[in-house]
Amino acid sequence: MIISIVLPAKNESAAIGATVTGIIALLPEAEIIVVNDGSTDNTAAVAEAAGACVVTHPYSKGNGAAIKTGARAANGDIIVFMDADGQHDPADIPRLLARLEEGHDMVVGARQRGSQASVGRGIANKFYNWLASYMSGHKIEDLTSGFRAVRAEKFKQFLYLLPNGFSYPTTSTMAFFRAGYSVAYEPIHAAQRIGKSHIKLVKDGMRFLLIIFKIGTLYSPLKLFGPIAASLFAAATLWYGYTYVDAGRFTNMSALLYTGSVMIFLMGLISEQITALMYKDSD
Repeated sequence: MIISIVLPAKNESAAIGATVTGIIALLPEAEIIVVNDGSTDNTAAVAEAAGACVVTHPYSKGNGAAIKTGARAANGDIIVFMDADGQHDPADIPRLLARLEEGHDMVVGARQRGSQASVGRGIANKFYNWLASYMSGHKIEDLTSGFRAVRAEKFKQFLYLLPNGFSYPTTSTMAFFRAGYSVAYEPIHAAQRIGKSHIKLVKDGMRFLLIIFKIGTLYSPLKLFGPIAASLFAAATLWYGYTYVDAGRFTNMSALLYTGSVMIFLMGLISEQITALMYKDSD
């Protein structure tokens, strides 16, 4: 069985050498692919000198694009994705692979309490985990972790769904659940990253909000649209009851709320059909 390790890297010259060396010491037979995402430093040279196979983007395309490039270049039956900035410990790889051998299709390294993250990101991740668990009906311990081992054949089925930005973990997890594949979680500790983070507060804050809607549209849109429609319908009924008792009439506000609830419910139904088509078996 061939194992491929894919590391997306952008300006990670400070950490990439030690990361690759650590993987080789642990898994000398593994194929190590570093996807150099348009770095302006010597990331590619350091990675190659350490023993990795380097695939270079001529310009920065994004973390998700690097993941897709690495997956396409990988020859392994199993692909392990991990960060190149020193946050993920290569020593955790065997534990992820052992869980995969239990019959799972994807094993995610779930960051435990105390792992490196800001308070805001920690709260956001907890909310995403809760929302995704509600949407999928499965307990999701870490929706956004980039450290994961997957069966290559199954992961490559969803490359067309993955965004070019940072939210590939969200997309791939929800896609696997939607397809009925088995997903497991293995506790890990994420260390302090080496170098400067590429996360930008305002830009990526908006991106995280979009992830909420992505979770819904990737799994079961009606679970997202349904409660909103029901809330508007209940508000319309309560307002109508109040205005009928108070003034004996049906108001424009009640009509607007009823109309809005029906429209949102119908949008949910249409989205549900579109989502089903996204996962249609290509065979």
